[in-house]
Amino acid sequence: MNGQWTTEAIGDLSGRLAIVTGANTGIGFVTALELARHGADVVLACRDVHKAGKAVERIRAERPGARLRALPLDLAMLASVRTFAAGFLAEHGRLDLLINNAGVMMPPLGRTAEGFELQFGTNHLGHFALTGLLLDRLLAARGARVVAVSSLMHRFGRLRFDDLNAQRRRYRRWGAYCASKLANLLHAFELGRRLEAR
Repeated sequence: MNGQWTTEAIGDLSGRLAIVTGANTGIGFVTALELARHGADVVLACRDVHKAGKAVERIRAERPGARLRALPLDLAMLASVRTFAAGFLAEHGRLDLLINNAGVMMPPLGRTAEGFELQFGTNHLGHFALTGLLLDRLLAARGARVVAVSSLMHRFGRLRFDDLNAQRRRYRRWGAYCASKLANLLHAFELGRRLEAR
């Protein structure tokens, strides 16, 4: 491989169960496709379940017989996160892979259903809540993984703990995006530290 990683290095994932958020397009779609190609059962967790259904069709066209399911998940609504998690917990005793991929990038100032700044709320808080709600199922699976899809733009991120909700300063959509990506990484590192400590 000359030091370059390719999808051929993924290996056999038969019998593994994965959730990919935002799997109807972009990185999320390619991730779901490759997991399915390597035998995993994949849940495509997407805000627009119709688009997720189209993604399932595209994957099945390349991988007939793939075990796929599209379920609604809106990370900008914590009620939707709870509903998704409750449905998953009721049906599955374990989870092998949680790919926290979905997100929004540089929209105008907006708010989640609960009033959080849209990028921080969607990109970080929604995934934070989802991971916490599914943690028991991840711990029940040998070798389970949580993947946080971040960005090199985290390097420009600054978390303003005195104003995480962007209410007391001028809103800069680029800065808010970078901060949300930094928060993704900090969550991943701290989660890893705590799980290793167990």
